[in-house]
Amino acid sequence: MIMRRPARAPARIGVARPNVLPVQWLIGVLLALAVMAHALTAHAAPAPDSFADLAERLLPAVVNISTTQTLKNPERAPDMPQFPPGSPFEEFFKDFMEKHANPDAAPRRATALGSGFIIDPSGLVVTNNHVIADADEINVILHDEQAFKATIVGRDTKADLALLKINAPNKLPSVSFGNSDEMRVGDWVIAIGNPYGLGGTVTAGIVSARSRDINAGPYDDFIQTDAAINKGNSGGPLFNLKGEVIGINTAIFSQTGGSIGIGFSIPSAMAKPVIADLQKFGRTRRGWLGVRIQSISDEIAENLGLKDQHGALVASVSPGGPAAKAGIKPGDVITSFDGKDVNEMRRLPRMVAETAVNKDVEVVLWRDGKKMTLKATVGELTEEAETEQTKATDKPAPKADAAQTKVSVLGLAVSPLSQALRERFDLSPDTKGVVVTDVTASGAAASKGIRPGDVIVEVSQEPVKTPAELVAKIDGARKGGRKSVLLLVQSEAGLHFVPMRVDEEPGKKESAK
Repeated sequence: MIMRRPARAPARIGVARPNVLPVQWLIGVLLALAVMAHALTAHAAPAPDSFADLAERLLPAVVNISTTQTLKNPERAPDMPQFPPGSPFEEFFKDFMEKHANPDAAPRRATALGSGFIIDPSGLVVTNNHVIADADEINVILHDEQAFKATIVGRDTKADLALLKINAPNKLPSVSFGNSDEMRVGDWVIAIGNPYGLGGTVTAGIVSARSRDINAGPYDDFIQTDAAINKGNSGGPLFNLKGEVIGINTAIFSQTGGSIGIGFSIPSAMAKPVIADLQKFGRTRRGWLGVRIQSISDEIAENLGLKDQHGALVASVSPGGPAAKAGIKPGDVITSFDGKDVNEMRRLPRMVAETAVNKDVEVVLWRDGKKMTLKATVGELTEEAETEQTKATDKPAPKADAAQTKVSVLGLAVSPLSQALRERFDLSPDTKGVVVTDVTASGAAASKGIRPGDVIVEVSQEPVKTPAELVAKIDGARKGGRKSVLLLVQSEAGLHFVPMRVDEEPGKKESAK
């Protein structure tokens, strides 16, 4: 039983009488409260009683996509049991299937299913690139079961998006993109797609998280949702309650292959310009700055005199690229690009990619303890040059070099660059610095991933040419009371900064107090 308290007379509160009639004053207060209440709830859409009306309106614009592909080695088709990534059973079954595959087996046709949505009545269809990758034939099946062969207008492997075209006799129902940047964690969304071939499936949920990086590509910025997404949903739309596409369903996190309420969608803010480029040029035109960047750790921030870890540290600059022409140098920390703060390193690639080619932008950076602003003209990102061949990692350990110098505090030994060392470690003629010839297994350098053959180019943003200079700069840092130094190291992975502690001798530990 619910108990109710008896009503009490309101307490009298002394207030200054307004210069209006009491009724008018009361109406004004009520209007003010109503405006405040509306402002507080303006962005929070209430949960609908039903999604039926919205689903009925959107379903005709969502399509099923069926692809066929010729498998030359059908025994090698991915039909093995699913295991968690990295599981030893995964490798075991893979090796087993490859050993027992029949290379003379006749090719066979394989069919795959996915989803998509129509963005123009003329028959333009958006889906994921991985849905139609390697397909010999693509068929788009409408909600009313009509099927049409599709051609590829353009595709983008990095964004995992593709634009298709079908020729239908009549205008087709279509949907439009909304603004994913307006979506907040907790907002309602619905997904429509073709899971397991069950076309026209509608699921609902909320935005669970924003800006997820799942290591799917260089521009990861996924919307996470708990709306059920399964195999076959890839390429399908994620709608807001206005019926606008605010995401393209792309991936799920699952150890079983089924939905566990963790799905990922490409935000429309990223997809919309990509699709526009594919429609206009048949490819994506991305902005290019010409820098290689890395994140900032506490030790790096301390060495550079930064108050926090915000920004992107420039490890190297492409010769002749937009950054080089603007005067950006290795060791600079980019904190703002084109008026947008770079709070995390991984945000910068997307900011640059989404910037119009040939646009002049302001780049705010931190250099030598000072903030400065440069102007850069954004270039166009072209296909990368041939991928550098991976160097062998099983080279024999180098013999002791009479000219090597041990740097105990770093746990390594270095030597000046010579022709013999360049040949031993496959170093180019223009490589400068001192080469690491030995690394103590339990030392600081080993823990940071430094290996023999790596080249130390700079110490605390000052170039080093000899082992003596390296030792002198480290000794100078220690005498100056610095806890660490910042090494610029060239390795198989390219140029990158590595912070190294120099305030403790190896093997010494502070006693417990």
